[in-house]
Amino acid sequence: MALRPIRLLGDPVLRTPALPVTTFDKELRTLVKDLTDTMLEAPGVGLAAPQLGVGLRVFTYDVDEQLGHLINPVLHFPSDEEQDGDEGCLSLPGLTFDCRRKQHVVAHGQNEYGDPVTIEGSALMARCVQHEADHLDGVLFIDRLDPETKKAALAAIREAAWANEPAPVVKASPHPLFGRTR
Repeated sequence: MALRPIRLLGDPVLRTPALPVTTFDKELRTLVKDLTDTMLEAPGVGLAAPQLGVGLRVFTYDVDEQLGHLINPVLHFPSDEEQDGDEGCLSLPGLTFDCRRKQHVVAHGQNEYGDPVTIEGSALMARCVQHEADHLDGVLFIDRLDPETKKAALAAIREAAWANEPAPVVKASPHPLFGRTR
């Protein structure tokens, strides 16, 4: 089991749009496994690569007994129907707020081998896919809150114990990551 630390609000990687995956190799499969292990241990229903400090378009999910991952997702919404509901984030531990999302989603992407994958879901699955895809664009769920709820969320974040802790020191590897250097 390879658990990695989850980056918290304030870490710049969470606000940086992730790059598309172009190399489907052992290193990518290790990332998917690490994402899955870390998500399950947290526990959470989803986890995106930027939350582990990796700027690639990859996320994992564990919703309604469906465990999987999606790489380079493209989302489509078959209807305008929306849902309201509590939403939280492993990068904002212990906080949940009411967030409006689309009720249904169809997400196209790839698996860890580069094969095409489609995920269709409603309710919690739709919420999870939208939440994790937002992470890949540098968007956090608090950005989607109505103004009154966002004000309450920001106050709660300021009071959260983790918000006042110094950011972890992360050393950049001199080795290439998925064909890119840092």
